[in-house]
Amino acid sequence: MNLIVFDIDDTLTKSEYQHQLAYVNTMKEFGISAINKNWKDYLHHTDSYILKENYENNLDTNFEFSFIDDFETRMTELILELDAVSEVPGAQNIINDLNENPNYALTFATGSLLKPAFVKLDQAGINYNKSLVVGSNKIFEREGIVAEAIQKAKAFYKADSFDNIISVGDGLWDLITAKNLDVHFIGIGMKNYQDFKKEHIKHHIKDWNNFNLKDAEDVLFRN
Repeated sequence: MNLIVFDIDDTLTKSEYQHQLAYVNTMKEFGISAINKNWKDYLHHTDSYILKENYENNLDTNFEFSFIDDFETRMTELILELDAVSEVPGAQNIINDLNENPNYALTFATGSLLKPAFVKLDQAGINYNKSLVVGSNKIFEREGIVAEAIQKAKAFYKADSFDNIISVGDGLWDLITAKNLDVHFIGIGMKNYQDFKKEHIKHHIKDWNNFNLKDAEDVLFRN
């Protein structure tokens, strides 16, 4: 059995606008007003780590993970006030198809906090199991999030290991994480395509309507 680890924002859900607006506005409500919005500046591209950096820079006190509970609740409320998130074209169908494929297991690893991630997946009509979604609530590093998602998949599917693991994401940080964990990678979307090319990405798709599983296997597993 093979495993696919899915990022969520702009990989399965068209949610960058809603996510960033709710995230930044929640920080402001909690007194974090001087915010570095150049997300590529951060060592770890996760909600919890970016929140930690801005929290400590603004409030001059050490960040604790316990702060996330109230922050996550308010951020979720703000997302629900915005226009509903839609799927990345073809995402619903590909997840449904893979859920029926006996050769594949699925799991989800996101830099988002969990409650907002659930809202985005629900609004986009993605068929998922909450026990297979790992967010950044207790983990700063994307490598840790993906590794935890792999462990959850092993437990859920009762698998000691997987023949192949593919990570899918829209950001350069997703590709770097896959390289650090020595797993295959598929890039999606055009926003970071030039960055992907510079890193000699093996397989890239515009959206899920352009995805063919056999083509991906031929490129990733046999090269």
